[in-house]
Amino acid sequence: MIAVWIIAILIVILAVMGFMRLYPPFGRKPAGQKSAAIVRSRQFTGKKFENPVPPNMNMNVGEMVKVMREMASPSIRPSRPLEMDRPALESTDASELKLTWFGHSAAMLHIEGKTLLLDPMFGRTPSPFPWFGKPRYSGTLPFDIHELPRVDAVILSHDHYDHLDYGTIKRIQHKVGKFIVPLGVGSHLRRWGVSEDRIEDHDWWEETSYAGLELACTPANHFSGRSLTDRGATLWCSWVIKGASHAVFFSGDSGYTPHFKQIGEKYGPFDLTLMECGQYDRRWADIHMLPEETVQAHEDVRGDVLVPIHWGAFTLSVHSWTEPVERAFAAAARKGIRIVTPRIGQTLSLQALRELKPVWWKAGT
Repeated sequence: MIAVWIIAILIVILAVMGFMRLYPPFGRKPAGQKSAAIVRSRQFTGKKFENPVPPNMNMNVGEMVKVMREMASPSIRPSRPLEMDRPALESTDASELKLTWFGHSAAMLHIEGKTLLLDPMFGRTPSPFPWFGKPRYSGTLPFDIHELPRVDAVILSHDHYDHLDYGTIKRIQHKVGKFIVPLGVGSHLRRWGVSEDRIEDHDWWEETSYAGLELACTPANHFSGRSLTDRGATLWCSWVIKGASHAVFFSGDSGYTPHFKQIGEKYGPFDLTLMECGQYDRRWADIHMLPEETVQAHEDVRGDVLVPIHWGAFTLSVHSWTEPVERAFAAAARKGIRIVTPRIGQTLSLQALRELKPVWWKAGT
């Protein structure tokens, strides 16, 4: 009888391993010709990527159950779908910097006449099984994906499901000139059909030029992984994006560490920062900034206009959906920092962002 149970357990384990290997949304661990660059990375320990100071991300089972119960509270989500604006997807003025935020960390930049997509998660829910789970707060996107114009580059910060979505990549890849990603993330894209010549993998502090823009892959304090067996298999990062007249900083996901000041000293100032502000908790503050730290990080990198991201779409923590920006606005007011929250889908020039007043997420506004 014991032998039968052992065989049954082995069959289940093999079935799970086979499913994880064959199911496309899980992606693929880096291998082959990119491994040399990974091994050379100072962030790679020989088995996986790690932060310079390992973050505390450990919670016992009881704490995890408590968090899941708190996340199920209806008060965390908006009471009705969020209203959206119709985005201007085509760039009409090469001299302007324009931003369109799609909720969470997904955004479109028009800079120096080029169109960039940042962490374009356009799926229903951040999961390998998108038919499960509650949908994004807006219900849908403010546009149809087939309406996207040609995209010069997709820039990815890391491979978590709320930033890298299999369904999105499959639907937009034929429109994209280049995918610019941290080390190892290109392995997922190759599995999903993106050709090798359209993928650039970069380590921290590496610089690259593309389509007249200067980019730098810069540090973040986070982690990676899409399955039970690949934590740390790929790198995570933030990005510096510079044209001839404008500079943008995209934080990706990160805890607050001195790396922001290092980035500001090397690459600042920035006209615009897209800075993580949401899905935080003191239990995992090493990998997701608290809102007050978001404002400090913006100051550290020497930013002008702060646009909070990583909020307004999904429930991935236990705070209410407006708490991140409420706290960030309060912290910014104390420091005299310009912070703005464009509506989902709203396309605004840098000047319009500087003048933006409405706070649409406040009750009665």
